[in-house]
Amino acid sequence: MGNGVREGPVDFKGQDVEPVTSTHLPSEDNQEQKKVLNSLMSGALAGAVAKTAVAPLDRTKIMFQVSSKRFSAKEAYRLIYRTYLNEGFWSLWRGNSATMVRVIPYAAIQFCAHEEYKQLLGSYYGFQGKALTPFPRFIAGSLAGTTAAMLTYPLDMVRARMAVTPKEMYSNIVHVFIRISREEGLKTLYRGFTPTILGVIPYAGLSFFTYETLKKLHADHSGKSQPSPPERLLFGACAGLIGQSASYPLDVVRRRMQTAGVMGHTYSSILLTMQEIIREEGLIRGLYKGLSMNWVKGPIAVGISFTTFDLTQILLRKLQHSTNVER
Repeated sequence: MGNGVREGPVDFKGQDVEPVTSTHLPSEDNQEQKKVLNSLMSGALAGAVAKTAVAPLDRTKIMFQVSSKRFSAKEAYRLIYRTYLNEGFWSLWRGNSATMVRVIPYAAIQFCAHEEYKQLLGSYYGFQGKALTPFPRFIAGSLAGTTAAMLTYPLDMVRARMAVTPKEMYSNIVHVFIRISREEGLKTLYRGFTPTILGVIPYAGLSFFTYETLKKLHADHSGKSQPSPPERLLFGACAGLIGQSASYPLDVVRRRMQTAGVMGHTYSSILLTMQEIIREEGLIRGLYKGLSMNWVKGPIAVGISFTTFDLTQILLRKLQHSTNVER
């Protein structure tokens, strides 16, 4: 996406300046490649750690989202406990392998894209090297989330199917792809794609916006250039709370559309899905079902994710710096 370096007029007074250009550009290209690789690695680790930590709560939330049962903390606990008794402890992580297959590339692409979009927008708006203003900060987050969702959506569909079905129905990730393609058609792998994208725009935009804004406010008021790990967790938790609350109804809609084939429904569009949910379960109890669990799960996951990404980035930079010094 470009390295954000501005070009300006150069006064060449001699004819022997070509060697400078040829030795300078490869170094810049190498630094940009390392930066992108660091972002990809940090993002992948951040996503994997965060999602694994909250996988049992995530599976429970999905099971409520796709059913007509009324949600409550007591019912959620009973569901988790029954699942544990009937299927064993590790069944609470059922579908997590599909989650990892999806979330590792998703998080890697999202965090890396966010860094690149920040740099691109910073160059465009004239803020290169400085913190972006609020609007481009939101746009960078939204574009990052949209990019990642577009490239990894079928994996999210598979993960949702595995989360709500018994293990006898789908034995592994490949089996899910094969059965859906054979029995429901390849188009089914993108069912619920539109509400996903519509939900990602406010979710990713507000999440990154909130986290980056809180870090900037912290730096302005504390005089410290970097927040501590507990502060990062707190900022990430706030980001997750705001981002997920804003986009939650669309999350419920996409889950219903993704699992329609195995739950006995025929949801054909976003509006019809919303209408049916509201008619059968009510506005709040239907479209916001499981939100209170998301207020527990979401802040934990997003806090861990942002913190892991930042700390991994810092560690990789230090390792690269020490390697360069030794050379």
